[in-house]
Amino acid sequence: MRARRQPRQLLNALATLFSAAPLHRKIAAALFILVAVFVLWQGPAPTGEVHGRVTQVADGDTLTVLDGAGQTHKIRLAFIDAPERAQAGGNAARDVLKSWVSGREVRVLVLEQDQYGRSVGQVWLDGRDINLALVDSGQAWHYLQYAKGRQAASDYTRYQMAEMQARQAHIGLWRHQAEPPWRWRARQRGANQTGGQASINAFGLIK
Repeated sequence: MRARRQPRQLLNALATLFSAAPLHRKIAAALFILVAVFVLWQGPAPTGEVHGRVTQVADGDTLTVLDGAGQTHKIRLAFIDAPERAQAGGNAARDVLKSWVSGREVRVLVLEQDQYGRSVGQVWLDGRDINLALVDSGQAWHYLQYAKGRQAASDYTRYQMAEMQARQAHIGLWRHQAEPPWRWRARQRGANQTGGQASINAFGLIK
């Protein structure tokens, strides 16, 4: 199974599993998902780790960690996208993340540095994947345009399942018709431009 094709196949299998498809198709989809989880598909190797206390939560997917050496690290949570503060649900997503991690000791698996100097990574607290928990609680989207080809297959499947279940349960963002933040950012940039197109980086953030 080629890694670059696997995300689309997983999405199709997940859609079948939660559709009104015949039972034999649902069983086949479930088997495909189980196999995919155990397929050796490497995600990005961590470039390092940050251990420290969360001193600030800027929004639903950005926080600051103070490590034991007194150095601060601005962290952009990988593979997810939470609404901007000015969007509906933006403050709620920030408040949920803040309630979980503010003042707590966390471990961050750093995957890369973005163009703004932030460390992009997975935040762990007491064995809990905080990035995934935000999707699971309906506070963020699984950020497909970044996750495809970068995120390990097993994690990709878990994040997709979490978002689908949050949507079906109508929790968090899914209580209303939420606008994805990457579209909101592009629309805001477009409204402030007299001509030309917005330039969007790999994270959907306006340059």
